[in-house]
Amino acid sequence: MKAGVKRITSAILLVALIFTLAGTAFADEETDEREAERMASYGITPDTNNIEGWPQGPQVYGESAIVMDMESGAVLYAKKPDERHYPASITKLMTALVALENAELDAEVYFSEDSVSFLEYGDAHIGMRPGEILSLNDAMYGMLLASANEVSYAIAESVGTLMGGGFDTFIQRMNDRAAEIGCTGSHWVNPNGLHDDNHYTTAHDMAVIASEVYQFEEFRTVMQSLQYTIGATNLVSETRTFQQNHKMLWPENANYYEYCTGGKTGYTDQARTTLVTMADDGNLQLAAVVLRDYGNDSYIDTRAMFDYAFANFTKVPLTEQTKPEGVSSYIEENPYVVLPSDADFSEVRTEITVTDEAAAAGTVTYTYRGQKVGNAGVVLTEEYIKNGMNKSTEPEISAGGSKADDKDDKGEIPMPVKVAAGIAAGLLLLVVILFARYVSAKRRRRRLMRSRRRRQAQRRAQMHSARPRHARGAQREHRREIQ
Repeated sequence: MKAGVKRITSAILLVALIFTLAGTAFADEETDEREAERMASYGITPDTNNIEGWPQGPQVYGESAIVMDMESGAVLYAKKPDERHYPASITKLMTALVALENAELDAEVYFSEDSVSFLEYGDAHIGMRPGEILSLNDAMYGMLLASANEVSYAIAESVGTLMGGGFDTFIQRMNDRAAEIGCTGSHWVNPNGLHDDNHYTTAHDMAVIASEVYQFEEFRTVMQSLQYTIGATNLVSETRTFQQNHKMLWPENANYYEYCTGGKTGYTDQARTTLVTMADDGNLQLAAVVLRDYGNDSYIDTRAMFDYAFANFTKVPLTEQTKPEGVSSYIEENPYVVLPSDADFSEVRTEITVTDEAAAAGTVTYTYRGQKVGNAGVVLTEEYIKNGMNKSTEPEISAGGSKADDKDDKGEIPMPVKVAAGIAAGLLLLVVILFARYVSAKRRRRRLMRSRRRRQAQRRAQMHSARPRHARGAQREHRREIQ
């Protein structure tokens, strides 16, 4: 009998050992794959490093990254800035912008059943209940500091109602407003950033959004807070206290950055780490964005980009330079561009866009060696409007230049060249399709494994957790969010 028990016990231990080794091997394989992707991304040269005469910027781990001057719109550093990625919780910056533009801080934010019932295990929340009411001011802290997903949803519903519609009205306004301020690669389907294949953005677009929302003093006040307490509500007598998640704002944290003035963290399995950070050194006000980054590397990348930008670029007041032909005056009081410290302003090119012909209003975009270094609102001369002189001051390439070298006498591309290009494009497309299928299969396997682990973790947590849901949510951040 005892021998039988020993054999059964040994068998069980053996099976457990096999499963443990298999799990370790799988984890090691996943870790190795992630490390390979991380180093491959680090090895990609930033776009701005390819500009002749531009200061050489740092390598970063994030797949897309940008540093933009928030006042002038000058792009100082860029790595795949227009590549689309999932944003995760940095979505809430766009939500904050639309909310602040369409409601007052004392407006009521009502928590409907819909705003709470969609939450799943592990989603960031502060334990709001259906029927509770917060002021928009308190809700902004809950959304931006605690990254509470039910608060984001309730803001969208309540402000959407004030706009004459509802939740869908708010989401549509997020998309419309993004396009109005110059975003070209974003699409929003929710106000919180929980994953959806049709919910995406770019590093450039997030820098534009950050620059726009940063103009609100109310936003800056929230972002610079390290801790906030929401008092008793109409349904709950206890308070809810939560902390700032952005590590560069905490003086005692190793990632603290003395010029940091705000930002938003994000993480989902699909988006990986996303981070938006604002910084002001007393001269330049910058927004830095990293997308699809790797945990704490997002802070390392952001610091490197800020240090590079503050050390290598200078404001150049436009009022000290000759105005472009056709410009009568500047709309802004102190317009400027941002140039590399050793750049010559004579190399700057301008392009005028008429924004309101009746009011003779327009925008001048400034570029240096092809890179945008600023823009300014202007009043145009009557002569410019009359003659329709909406064109770039940059010299055009002559007909005898290199751009015409691959064309025949009629300006058309020869047929053999077209055929060769078509064959090459077809082969390239085939390779891309095969590679995409291979990557998709690998990702599908990984998602299945992660899903199983999450379900197991959920069952364990539900069995052992006896704390009230609202108390847990007020003290811990979304497991998918940067701590």
